[in-house]
Amino acid sequence: MSSEDCLGWATRDASGHLSPYKFNRRNKLGDYKYPVVPGHEIAGIVSNVGSNVKRFNVGDHVGVGTYVNSCRNCEYCDDGLEHQCSKGAVFTFNGIDFDGTITKGGYSNFIVVHKRYYFKIPKSYPLASAAPLLCSGITVYSPMIRYKMNEQPEKSLGVIGLGGFGQMAVKFGKAFGLNVTVFSTSISKNDEALNLLGADNFVISSDRKPNERINKDNRLYN
Repeated sequence: MSSEDCLGWATRDASGHLSPYKFNRRNKLGDYKYPVVPGHEIAGIVSNVGSNVKRFNVGDHVGVGTYVNSCRNCEYCDDGLEHQCSKGAVFTFNGIDFDGTITKGGYSNFIVVHKRYYFKIPKSYPLASAAPLLCSGITVYSPMIRYKMNEQPEKSLGVIGLGGFGQMAVKFGKAFGLNVTVFSTSISKNDEALNLLGADNFVISSDRKPNERINKDNRLYN
């Protein structure tokens, strides 16, 4: 990926800075390898491919999540559970790859990723919009698909909190045709939940009688 095209969800991206790792950078656990080049939820453009890579080409728009490698031959990798790899999945940044190199994240000018761990993004889809799908998006989408929520239209979905994960849950829920209720401690989230994201109901979690509020609109949370 070239530095001109790699958004990396870093501060140079006008869309903003997203980092759940800000506390880890203080290295309280003592396991960081310096210098650290962080950054996940990476979206960029392929600048080079290996000779065995057939599914991707130079110029393709791609995304990288929280892992860039694993052993690829243990029972977990064979089952598509690479994050549980017997030899340890390799994190996008500050991980140790199997050749001993320390991985560098989205702040890098370039990153090297095994073909199994990056995903093609339609060129018509903005890279900055695709980037959040590679962590918070996958985190929410995976269990929803596992429990076949995309096959149960009109079923009720409760979303607790409206941060990054919550926003994704609402959007996926509505895309799957679910009846979505957002629970939040902040009344300021009401407009965002209902009018921006399209949730069906909004309930303040401190409300002592939330079911009554929902039932008034003939909608049940289950």
